[in-house]
Amino acid sequence: MMKAIVTGGAGLIGTGICEALGARGYEVASFDMAGKIHSVANVRAVECDVADEASVEIAVAELGWDRLDLLVNNAGATGNALGTPITDMSYVDWRRVIDSHLTGAFLMTRAVVPLMQAGGGSIVNMASTRAFMSEPNSEAYAASKGGVVALTHALAVSLGPSVRVNAIAPGWITNETELSEEDEAQHPVGRVGRPKDIADAVLYLAGAGFVTGQVLTVDGGMTKKMIYAE
Repeated sequence: MMKAIVTGGAGLIGTGICEALGARGYEVASFDMAGKIHSVANVRAVECDVADEASVEIAVAELGWDRLDLLVNNAGATGNALGTPITDMSYVDWRRVIDSHLTGAFLMTRAVVPLMQAGGGSIVNMASTRAFMSEPNSEAYAASKGGVVALTHALAVSLGPSVRVNAIAPGWITNETELSEEDEAQHPVGRVGRPKDIADAVLYLAGAGFVTGQVLTVDGGMTKKMIYAE
């Protein structure tokens, strides 16, 4: 059975990824601060703060696996990262965002690479379309996701050929069902994204043997659509 770790596995996107991997036959460990127990078969909850070096080491050791096929670095706190002017952003909030998204991906990767190198493996980092475009007052989040993009191609070069490293840049992903026609129409595909759309992308990258160092944008084409103020 293939083995996968998904960080932030109790969140919206993380839960979708865990469900998809479990349904595909993976044995999945969901690393999350909440320690949420999943009802999906083959998914095991492991409490972990990916921004804390000791917590990562303890969680990986507790898992007790001798190999790993897939790591999905999906964890990350938003907190006050969106909507807070740079002049009001505290150093503590800045560090919480950077550490949970970027440092967490580094710590998790460093911890599990020894489990991958002998038999090969795949790492998928969760970036964001906000790494390439911004709304006002989103500096910490944008910087963290931009760092994830750069970390991805650096790791792909360093860890190849045994380990492939790619990233996904989601756009607007939600489980909400009551969205306006205007919201849906912003997307050339005609709808807002769902967690399954990101899970499908993870499954693709996990098996795409000739793809590494890439960022797959999964946003329904939203970042390609020109929008003019009327």
